[in-house]
Amino acid sequence: MVELTIVVPIYNEVENLERLYRAVTDAVQPHAESYEILLVNDGSSDGSYEKLEELAGLDSRVKVMHFEKNCGQTAAIYAGIKHANGRYIATIDADLQTDPNDIFTLMPYMKDYDFANGTRVRRQDSLVKKVSSRIGNGVRNWITKDRVQDTGCPMKLFKREVGESYVLYEGFHRFLPTLARMNGFSVVEVAVTHRPREYGASKYGVLDRAFVGLMDAIVIGWLHKRSIRYKIRGE
Repeated sequence: MVELTIVVPIYNEVENLERLYRAVTDAVQPHAESYEILLVNDGSSDGSYEKLEELAGLDSRVKVMHFEKNCGQTAAIYAGIKHANGRYIATIDADLQTDPNDIFTLMPYMKDYDFANGTRVRRQDSLVKKVSSRIGNGVRNWITKDRVQDTGCPMKLFKREVGESYVLYEGFHRFLPTLARMNGFSVVEVAVTHRPREYGASKYGVLDRAFVGLMDAIVIGWLHKRSIRYKIRGE
């Protein structure tokens, strides 16, 4: 088992992949004795396949998985979690809007918590995107009875046991901290940096995310209400 696995879902990010590899490597090497970078290609059609194979050939710590077709971000993250060998698992996006160095902003919290969720401060997004995200977080928390400030932040770090507890369905990647709490794990939120995207474009529209996220929140809220909770005397 390695100390840390960094899971990154990839979908048509060929312009970012070299930068991603360098940024993650530079961030992790000084802090982790053993690590792997698990890049999950979600059916890209822009040359990402070839670039990922090139990176894997240059560095044995780079592991690549290729989906036969595009299956969505939840599937890519879930596959990465299930194939991770790390004692700790971090997730980030390929666009580098979150800084890989913040993995080690979250790491000290692993002493007292099972899951650390990044909270983006001074977000480098459009006003529409920032407002829609704030409203979306509020609605999701109201429905799921949770209190996560920034559930959509891609920067997350959690213990292997948390990943092993997950059974994810499409769209559930937005609710990883909520699901961790539902599974009995402790969660903390930690401020992380946020940067503008330099290359490529977001793969998700604001309205699409709002509608789909609402439907998913209703499902999570239903699961929360139906969760089985019990304590045995003397244990």
